[in-house]
Amino acid sequence: MASATGTVFNIQRYSIDDGPGIRTTVFFKGCPLSCVWCSNPESQNLAPELMHRDSLCKRCYRCVAACPEGAISVGPDGVEIDRDVCTVCGDCVEVCPHGAMRITGREMTADEVFDVIERDADFYRDSGGGVTLSGGEVLLQPDFAAALLQRCREAGFHTCVDTAGQGSLEALRKIIPYTDLFYFDIKHIDPKIHRAQAGRSNEVILRNFQEVAASGVPLVVRVPVVPGFNDTSDAISDIAELVAVHAPGATVHLLPYHRYGQQKYDMLGLDYELAGAETPSPEFLRAARNIVESRGLTCEVTV
Repeated sequence: MASATGTVFNIQRYSIDDGPGIRTTVFFKGCPLSCVWCSNPESQNLAPELMHRDSLCKRCYRCVAACPEGAISVGPDGVEIDRDVCTVCGDCVEVCPHGAMRITGREMTADEVFDVIERDADFYRDSGGGVTLSGGEVLLQPDFAAALLQRCREAGFHTCVDTAGQGSLEALRKIIPYTDLFYFDIKHIDPKIHRAQAGRSNEVILRNFQEVAASGVPLVVRVPVVPGFNDTSDAISDIAELVAVHAPGATVHLLPYHRYGQQKYDMLGLDYELAGAETPSPEFLRAARNIVESRGLTCEVTV
């Protein structure tokens, strides 16, 4: 499995938010869901994508001349990209002197990724950290994920998988034996509401959640608290009840909605549907935490 290949869009070293200790987080590209609040929209498409950061653009327009497909033009607000024509060849990236153009996503072998991971082995050991696979959706590339996790396990590195659970049972069972900790997203219990805001129903997710809970691997349930989606006492109660029944030893993290990723939508030429949404109030978050803790669960509000 060590020769398996996959597509990643970022490898973040010295991460302190994706599991215990100091970690390296490998972000997998590609996700079957399309959550309207997603803070990493570049993670959804499995294929590499061109991103243009207008705040770095100096209007030299070298990219326009360099594009062999004629996909880049000058509009009233600066550079415009016809993404139906763009082949993501990278010629515009090569000629941009200011870093306004970049390609997100590239294919790597498990060995190439592990070469980056093992550079910080001392930090993992000294801090109780390790390696986290995140996304996108890890289960979309199970052979690649299993190869990386196996290499990390053999090296003595703690492993964590951050997943939304949208993948086959076969894929999940490939990675469970090499995983020391799961971060598992539960967004909503109602399948219709889930489909409306995340692009798919949640039957597969809930089935996989029960599989992980039954595996005995330590589990943290992460709940993005999103305005107009699950920021109600009933929605939080339903999630807490699910966790209390199937994973009573799990910790629950409530993740308040934020707009940190909004600029990325502009960079990809996408509309951001939640531009007017506000972060849940401290009062609601305290109430939500009390609801979860009332089921005998440990709960944290993370930012």
